[in-house]
Amino acid sequence: MEKYDWVTGNFLEAEIPAHSDALRAGGADFLTAAFHRAGSLCRNNRVTEITQFTEISGGSTGRKLLISVQYEKHQPHLHQDLFIKFSRDYDSPARDAARTQMALEVQFALLSMSPDFPIDVPVCYFADYHHDSGTGILVTQCIPYGKQGFEDHHPKALDYRIENQLEHYQALLLSLARLAGCHKAGNLDEAVERYFSFDPCRLDVSRHKQSTPEQIREKVRDYAEFVAIYPTLFPENIRSEAFLVRLAEEAPRFQSQLEKINSVLHSTPEMVALCHWNAHIDNAWFWRNDDNQLECGLLDWGNVSQMNVAMALWGCLSAAETFIWNEHLDDLLALFKNEFERCGGAAISVQDLKLYLILYACKMGLVWMLDMPLVTLSKIRELPQLSCRFDPLIETNEHARAQILIMSNFLNLWHKSDMGAVIRFLEAYDGADL
Repeated sequence: MEKYDWVTGNFLEAEIPAHSDALRAGGADFLTAAFHRAGSLCRNNRVTEITQFTEISGGSTGRKLLISVQYEKHQPHLHQDLFIKFSRDYDSPARDAARTQMALEVQFALLSMSPDFPIDVPVCYFADYHHDSGTGILVTQCIPYGKQGFEDHHPKALDYRIENQLEHYQALLLSLARLAGCHKAGNLDEAVERYFSFDPCRLDVSRHKQSTPEQIREKVRDYAEFVAIYPTLFPENIRSEAFLVRLAEEAPRFQSQLEKINSVLHSTPEMVALCHWNAHIDNAWFWRNDDNQLECGLLDWGNVSQMNVAMALWGCLSAAETFIWNEHLDDLLALFKNEFERCGGAAISVQDLKLYLILYACKMGLVWMLDMPLVTLSKIRELPQLSCRFDPLIETNEHARAQILIMSNFLNLWHKSDMGAVIRFLEAYDGADL
């Protein structure tokens, strides 16, 4: 790969560093010029010193830094602790290959600098991106988890450590609905339509790996064989003989309707809005307001775009504990619906919203979640000794624990839903409105 030190960004036309060494060399002078360019720092103020400079790991793209800075003039709204994300990782071709995900994230960060932006996101100090090379940088406040009234960070698929899980998902869905509703009401910058236009192909996971109905049938057989050997890793209802027989019959029929599924999800413009597609609990931070109500902010906006809100709902709820789905799904969908409409979105029934969610979740589940978790789990040598998904070997493996839970939620949704009726609806669907 060709390595750059500095490039000129396409959005703010600023000189931007491609990696941490270049940023360190640019130092306080670069940060001052960048913040002035973005309008996050007054022209009569400047960054005088970088007092902390720490590289951190994590995430699936780019290199990351935590820095602390000093300003010439103290102003209460300025954050001294900053988070920096690069699109590039020259030491990892796999991570570097995902560098294009930052293009929309940068534009979203700049959009979020509007003073009337409807939801909380990390305060952006600077962002720019160079399309030809895929080189970008994002500088935001560093979220002070566990300090200043904010909760500790909640890792993905460890919700069972949280006492008030439902409150957290209520806060997440309110934020998603507020952003989507404000967009549909026309209350966001016109840049949304220019940079975040609805492009189903960009967001359609099935375009990477479209299985035939027969291949789906084989995946179901593989899953049945796996849970017969390792039954304690999955809930009983999604490994029972009755369910496996039903899944083997329904899943290929559902997959054969993929074109109609896409038509339903893509041809409902009133339900297509600007959304976060991966609002798992680890991509948020939480605090209580003056009325003791839990609120949240959302971060990690890679691939942000317009999408059917069902995609955002699945992206948020897919790693929740299964009882959230079993006991609270209708109430959560009603909460989303009411906030979406209150902020300017179109009226929609909870029944239709649930149908969209089932269609998207099951479409995505058959593509990725019916077999990929089994590949992950098969690499754990101690798998035969594991008693359940809460075993320390699973609990300490984020990839494994998240895949088990998301797979369980997908299959549990299938189990709880009348998929026969869903499939009959698809077989009869002629493109008319729901």
